[in-house]
Amino acid sequence: STTTVDDIEDELFKIERIRDILVRRESELRYMMDDIQLCKEITRLKKELQKLVSIPDKDKSNEDKQKEEELLQQIHKLVETRDFLVDDVEFERLREREEDKEMADFLQIKLSKASSKKTKSAKERKMTSRAQQTSKPFMAKTGLTLLKECCGFTCSI
Repeated sequence: STTTVDDIEDELFKIERIRDILVRRESELRYMMDDIQLCKEITRLKKELQKLVSIPDKDKSNEDKQKEEELLQQIHKLVETRDFLVDDVEFERLREREEDKEMADFLQIKLSKASSKKTKSAKERKMTSRAQQTSKPFMAKTGLTLLKECCGFTCSI
């Protein structure tokens, strides 16, 4: 069995695409973790603030009033941070959408070229003798087979 340069390039392209998808997912998960942490902290501060707000103003100490003000500032700062995070997520989403569009355009061009190459190479194979076909350089799959068996990958090479 032989593997062509095109086969290797296609497999490399697939691996790079999977890597890109995983990097995107990692980024999404990081954003989600940050968002969850911010929400937890905001909730905690709001509960603490609610306790202070429930005290009548005449019974509040200067410390309570100061703490109330500090909590409001902290909550405000965290909400702004979360807003920036949401903006970043939206920016990433738009950037990824643009990347996906560019990739789709590239693949469309690549696939149309590949299909015309296959048609052309099929015609060329019909014209070549059996001896010419078998004398082409080839790459053994043994290394890839070992990798598949070792790592459990299911490559399409």
